Amino acid sequence: MAISDGETWVLASHNAGKIKELRDILAPRGIALKSAVELDLPEPEETEPTFEGNAALKARAACEATGLTCLADDSGLSVDALDGAPGIYSARWAGEPRDFGRAMQRVHDELGEAADRTARFVSVIALARPDGSISRYRGEVAGTIIWPPRGKGGFGYDPVFCPAGERRTFGEMAPEEKRQLSHRARALAAMIAAEFGS
Repeated sequence: MAISDGETWVLASHNAGKIKELRDILAPRGIALKSAVELDLPEPEETEPTFEGNAALKARAACEATGLTCLADDSGLSVDALDGAPGIYSARWAGEPRDFGRAMQRVHDELGEAADRTARFVSVIALARPDGSISRYRGEVAGTIIWPPRGKGGFGYDPVFCPAGERRTFGEMAPEEKRQLSHRARALAAMIAAEFGS
């Protein structure tokens, strides 16, 4: 079902970096994005075993709480030599309070001397509407894990992830450069093509 420009959506996220990135991408489409923080929405427990399941769970909970179209992203880093870990547990590897320096160190420690450093960032965007319908869009970007971390940009695991075909990590890229390559941008591009028709 196509949507019209000028709507207000809710982003079911408390992650400041994610909120800024999605606002920047959706603003040109005329979408006013309110965050779960602004609306004081609780974070539902992520109980699903897949990115798709958790994205839908979060979007549906926010939609039921607000009565508005809600967007949720579930994303993470999947490292091939770690059997896809940290995967859906990417944020949890950072602990509470979240410390992605610690999470990146854990990835490095668990890889040890592994020759295979391939990994991918995965993002699934779920869009839940007040009529009960829900759509899901997946984006991935392949790359390698590097050490030590490089760059202060981005968030999460960006300083240790070098996308395929690049010499710089996501952490070394300007936000607009990362948006051209990121898993979230690819998932959103699929969503925009389906929802806006372009």
